[in-house]
Amino acid sequence: MRPHHPYDHHWRERKRRKMRKLERAIGRDWQWHWRARHRWHQRWHHQHARFKHSLGARLIAVFLVLALASSAILWWCATGAGYGLLWAAPALLLVTGLAFGVIRHMVRPMHALALGAEAFGRGEFGHRVPVIHDDEIGDLAMRFNQMASDIQAMLDGKRALLLAMSHELRSPLTRARLHAELVSEGPSRDGLLDELAQMRDLITALLESERLGSGHSALQVADCDLAELAREQAQPGVELLIEPALPLLKLDRLRMQLLLRNLVHNALRHNDAARGAVQLTLARAGSGVRMTVRDFGPGVPPEALAHLGQPFYRPDAARTRHEGGVGLGLCLCRLVAEAHGSRLELRNAEPGFEASVTLR
Repeated sequence: MRPHHPYDHHWRERKRRKMRKLERAIGRDWQWHWRARHRWHQRWHHQHARFKHSLGARLIAVFLVLALASSAILWWCATGAGYGLLWAAPALLLVTGLAFGVIRHMVRPMHALALGAEAFGRGEFGHRVPVIHDDEIGDLAMRFNQMASDIQAMLDGKRALLLAMSHELRSPLTRARLHAELVSEGPSRDGLLDELAQMRDLITALLESERLGSGHSALQVADCDLAELAREQAQPGVELLIEPALPLLKLDRLRMQLLLRNLVHNALRHNDAARGAVQLTLARAGSGVRMTVRDFGPGVPPEALAHLGQPFYRPDAARTRHEGGVGLGLCLCRLVAEAHGSRLELRNAEPGFEASVTLR
């Protein structure tokens, strides 16, 4: 057996070193390829996500595919037999129809956004816009829904604050009225009592308007005879025109009394008695009843019609509160009508002004 030579040990050590270097080089090369492939996958997924999120990019892709398909069909027809033109037109129509269907599917959420905007404009903040696609329109739909939630929360907070303030103001107002009645009779006492009465009416109107803001849930409906309620408004200057045998309706009696009283008082305040008396008309309208109150006064400016029924709005800003009220009468009438599923219709009757509600 040959004795070990010192050179053999060094040779084996160099061989091991070379093998380790080779393994490290192979490992680094594999890692570099893995990282490069991973980066490529990341870029692809990122670009794919951007493409799916971008409505414009998808529309451009559809138009490019449509252009390429149309060019291919026309080129095939130009290089083919004479009968190629016979199937070129149907093929082009088919490709165009497919592109139209894809584009319509992409922009379909725009219709949902339009419906949501209309609902929010009507004050229906419980409506939610469906999020159909994860793109710019989907982001806009989510922002619409968040806006509706924020507005609804703000309105609920405002309603709760007004209800709390109105309830709290009733007690000191009652005490002030009791103290005012102890004052000696005279113009000062009468003026003070009148101001306190206006404050009481304002607080009552505010409370009622906030209760009616919740819609039908605020009502206590039962069989109601509108003809009987109309006869309660009989007074000098009011002419009743009631059709016989009107049907009983499921209504809130107290709210309908409020509606009739406000409409009649508003008509009496602006009526010109020389032209005629205020007319309160009840007539059958299908299975319901149409109620109309008309005066023969000057009417309102056409530009003010759209604002009537808004809280604290008065067409003539120069009128005093004693003469024209605070602008909550027609607002309460509108809320009562909407809570019953109807609508308060206001228009100039030439001459005069007419308010009507159809109840079913």
